[in-house]
Amino acid sequence: AGLRPGRVVETDKLPSGVRNRAMEAVDSYGGRVTIGDVASRAGLKLNEAERALQALAADTGGFLEVSDEGDVLYVFPRDYRSKLAGKSFRMKVEPLLDKLKGGAEYLIRVSFGTALIASIVIVYTTIIALVSSRSDEDNRGRRGRSYDSGFTVFFSPTDLFWYWDPYYYRRQQIRKDGMNFIESVFSFVFGDGDPNQGLEEERWKLIGQYIASKGGVVTAEELAPYLDVMPIEDKQDVDSYVLPVLLRFDGHPEVDDEGNILYCFPSLQRTASSQRVGRKEYVGKKWAEWVDGVGKYLEEKKWSFSKAGSSQKGMVIGLGALNLFGVVVLGSMLKNTAIAPAGFISFVADIFPLLQVYAASFFAIPLFRWFLLRKRNADIEKRNLGRKQQARALELPDSSLRRKLSSAREMARRTVIGSERIVYSTEKDVSDQDFEAREWDRRFREL
Repeated sequence: AGLRPGRVVETDKLPSGVRNRAMEAVDSYGGRVTIGDVASRAGLKLNEAERALQALAADTGGFLEVSDEGDVLYVFPRDYRSKLAGKSFRMKVEPLLDKLKGGAEYLIRVSFGTALIASIVIVYTTIIALVSSRSDEDNRGRRGRSYDSGFTVFFSPTDLFWYWDPYYYRRQQIRKDGMNFIESVFSFVFGDGDPNQGLEEERWKLIGQYIASKGGVVTAEELAPYLDVMPIEDKQDVDSYVLPVLLRFDGHPEVDDEGNILYCFPSLQRTASSQRVGRKEYVGKKWAEWVDGVGKYLEEKKWSFSKAGSSQKGMVIGLGALNLFGVVVLGSMLKNTAIAPAGFISFVADIFPLLQVYAASFFAIPLFRWFLLRKRNADIEKRNLGRKQQARALELPDSSLRRKLSSAREMARRTVIGSERIVYSTEKDVSDQDFEAREWDRRFREL
């Protein structure tokens, strides 16, 4: 009660990734698309593409067109992005949130490096204080007495942020000339993140665009260069890898006259664009000539242990070892020392377990990562080799594969839905819509 239609921004209900990919697909087709166009171009599931188009149309004044065969097209005004930005509070806030997220991530990176310097300063300052106190007591002949070093000022690791450049993150985006030492500490311990971030999105974009470029009918061998196949050692059944593609793009298998299994995707065969379709005479020729602009195969990047320079890594290892040695020495000294209940040494004794954990994890985490990355990169290398072998097999197919590819090209269908085939549009007046609907119904009945 009290709610009026139009107040809810439907696009805000979509995941930002789905929304952005759908909008990029709409832009690439000039604002007039089918669900199959968006699904293939953006690599979205068909239901995700449909939901995104419906939300965008509702929020931006887009309208629907229906062809003489019942195909639904979505048409958007040229300024649909500005209309959506004016309505959506989420789209206004997202850039600010992205900046805050980037700043927080950078703060975490430099904080870990700062903690190393702080730990070294704290540890060796305490050792010096203990040695000085013992020397003073030896001279005065007062062994075994509880004492303090005289340091009564509370020491905070945040005091070391004086050397941190707060504008470094912004400058890195422009210069990209490597990382500073503080960042190299985090890079050595935790690495630099996933080098294949967004790989799944790229995979489905390649698969969708390839299927659409081939008229909606492909073989398993054509999809294999984009899937996680293993290297060709014995003859393997690549058809077993195709099921996720069928589920995502609503495909189904078909059998040709020779008994070959082909995969048909009807939703990707109907388009609002008149882009060129791959022709059967390209079969068996150079791969780059008949892949229709789509990448030959999906290639994963290997994980690097650290992108820090060799001199930076050497300095990080040296300081980490210095810190670890100091923590071991300090631990031994604290066991044999009676500490006053207040003061700097008392504070260090309280946080000493944290210093121990930090010093130990500084080398334990990279060691664990090194073994993990060896296994992970070996698996990546196998998958890359398998996809590359499948792509090479398509360059010079044998007679059996050549016939299978030719059959797929023969069965390919690509229907371009032009404006002359539109029989209904929500852009027109209701009276015009009713008249055309009745006229089309009359013609249908006569047929």
